[in-house]
Amino acid sequence: MEQYIVSARKYRPSTFASVVGQPALTATLKNAIASDRLAHAYLFCGSRGVGKTSCARIFAKTINCENPGPDGEACNQCSSCAAFNEGRSLNIVELDAASHNGVDDIRALVEQVQLPPTQGRYRVFIIDEVHMLSSAAFNAFLKTLEEPPSYVIFILATTEKHKIIPTILSRCQIYDFNRITIRDMVSHMAYVAQQEGITADPAALAVIAAKADGAMRDALSIFDQVAASSRGNITYQSAIDNLNVLDHAYYKRLIDAFVANNVPEALLIYKQIRDKGFDSQFFVNGLALYIRDLMLAANPLTLPMLEVPDEMRAEMAATAAKCSPQFLYKAMDLCNSTDLNYRQASNKQFLVELMLIKLCQPLSPSQNDSGVGEGQLKPIAAFTQPAAAKTSVAQTAPVAKVEVKNPETPKSQAPRPAPYSVAAQPQSTVAEPRVNTANFTPKLRTPGLSLHKTQAAEAQTTAAESVITEKRNTPFTDSTVANLWRAYMHDHGTEHLLINIMRNCTPSKTDECLYRVEIENEVQLGLFNDHLADINGYMRDNLANDSFSLEAVIKDGPSSPKTWTEREVLAHMKSTNPEFNAFVDEFKLTLL
Repeated sequence: MEQYIVSARKYRPSTFASVVGQPALTATLKNAIASDRLAHAYLFCGSRGVGKTSCARIFAKTINCENPGPDGEACNQCSSCAAFNEGRSLNIVELDAASHNGVDDIRALVEQVQLPPTQGRYRVFIIDEVHMLSSAAFNAFLKTLEEPPSYVIFILATTEKHKIIPTILSRCQIYDFNRITIRDMVSHMAYVAQQEGITADPAALAVIAAKADGAMRDALSIFDQVAASSRGNITYQSAIDNLNVLDHAYYKRLIDAFVANNVPEALLIYKQIRDKGFDSQFFVNGLALYIRDLMLAANPLTLPMLEVPDEMRAEMAATAAKCSPQFLYKAMDLCNSTDLNYRQASNKQFLVELMLIKLCQPLSPSQNDSGVGEGQLKPIAAFTQPAAAKTSVAQTAPVAKVEVKNPETPKSQAPRPAPYSVAAQPQSTVAEPRVNTANFTPKLRTPGLSLHKTQAAEAQTTAAESVITEKRNTPFTDSTVANLWRAYMHDHGTEHLLINIMRNCTPSKTDECLYRVEIENEVQLGLFNDHLADINGYMRDNLANDSFSLEAVIKDGPSSPKTWTEREVLAHMKSTNPEFNAFVDEFKLTLL
């Protein structure tokens, strides 16, 4: 029985033409070989799985090929190519710098450089993950890298070019590898599926490619995983089930709910997503990316930027046609705000649900709360009373008709249309009371829920509360304040930073109802002041005294050891313990 080899190894490129997604780079390397303009050192940079090491091996094989083809490719038939393909070529030396990153490893490599090739023209040294070399190893390698023997070529590969010292970069020709596009990965996986006798849906391959995030090796590994679970029949459903990917159909249904201002439907879809076990922040990020793709699909110029199959591209263009640009921009902004606030939210489910409610009425109210034009409030959902309830209301509830005239309204100004159509009230047999409208100001109500109150409504509510509510002035003691201080810490146990600040300070009385706490530094003071309004409200409600007030100031003098940073602790230990200080200096220990 033939041993199974994973697709990432079995279909690893062996020629420049078989390298996926790097046409410009491979063409440059082939031209350099054909014109015999070879540098002594190359640096291949790029993310994982884009073909850096594969191109280095192909380059090493091609420059030693005895009969290169007219297109600059190796013949794969000569003795040098055969030795390379069988893994027994002495002209190619590979070093994994992740596990051989010391000075001794580089010295051993430099000793091998002195040996000329036994077959072919060049000896090629491939150093993978070169950024893992230590500073001493880099310095030991500099001279050899700058002036190697004429028969030696170095190829360095790294995923983190910024970690390589400038003196190494200046000695190399640098090639930056591109991330593999979804289209190229889908095409290559379709080829692999054909060779392996596997049926694969293009939409499923697109899901696998998106999951791979630009890495061809990762895509082939995921391809093998899905192929094994689906027994050689890769469908869209098997791909999303196996990879725990949220189906785009949910996002499409959500967009339809947003456009229709259907809050209950949006909340029910979100519940279905949570019931399937998907994380809420993962859902928010996925929705943001889907809306971003809709923005691209809305314009024919940006439609080709969508890296999805043609069928899905046409479907997203049709969905985008239902949405206005203003809605898409506002929706992306809401998703971004929710993602930023997700970690700090104590009730994460409520935060996401609030985002969905806002998305169902994204242009309501307007920024100035004028209620004009696009800013008119929209209902969350129409409420229909049962027939029996309507009859009961019609028989028992008298309806007062009020006619309000405003003599100051110009005749030429047309009245503003009502934002909602209100059903006609049933006629009542009860005599309607006469209402004096001279000093009467009607209260306008909208038949639905709104996310925001108008400023006028808030002012009326505040004025009414100030008239009705009497100021509380119950006496209290210092011990009561201290007990409530500890009770607040107990009730907010998840606010770890705030609790640490409160634990290191105690309110002290400075006036009859004024208490003060001393905070260690400005950072802690800023965090405490963010919660000060909530703490004051908590204390006033439990003390039944509206005059109580709490203020925070920065503590005078040195900070408490409880709040010292790691460097302050180290400095204190070194100043008080000479033996410890000598130990740190001897071994040159530093804080990471």
